Amino acid sequence: MTRLLTIIVVVGAAVVFGRTASGQQDNPVLGAWTRVSVDDVRPDGSKHPLFGRNPEGMLVFDAGGRYSLQICDSARPKFAANDRLKGTPEENQAAVRGCNPHWGRYSVSLGDKAINFKIDHALFKNWEGTEQKRSFTLVGDELIYNVPNPSEGNVNPVLVWKRTK
Repeated sequence: MTRLLTIIVVVGAAVVFGRTASGQQDNPVLGAWTRVSVDDVRPDGSKHPLFGRNPEGMLVFDAGGRYSLQICDSARPKFAANDRLKGTPEENQAAVRGCNPHWGRYSVSLGDKAINFKIDHALFKNWEGTEQKRSFTLVGDELIYNVPNPSEGNVNPVLVWKRTK
């Protein structure tokens, strides 16, 4: 009886561990990430920061297929009136240029090594209702992807995120 109980516990643990390991393998981006860098990589290989020298950001992928991404320039100015509804044209422009949040649904294609963002809402309204595919690589705890069709024109943004612990 004790031996049977031991076998049941070991098999049960293997099944639970197998599901956990398989789930992570099936969705390697699952979880929360913080920004490392957001750079425009030019054809000559030079990098130019798109959200300042020290961008702030967080990207979360949940198990239900939802995501939320926020990225901002940490050096964007505060509003003098301390009221977002009373910003000057310059303050409003800096706020819009300095942040790019969007959220919605996502899927991961392991065959393509791609994340497909289905954008429900975004600060840049033109992205709402669009789908955007990002080829990605994972290097340790870093997620790296580029934005192939940016709205900014002739730039090739590369984003690097670090998995939170």
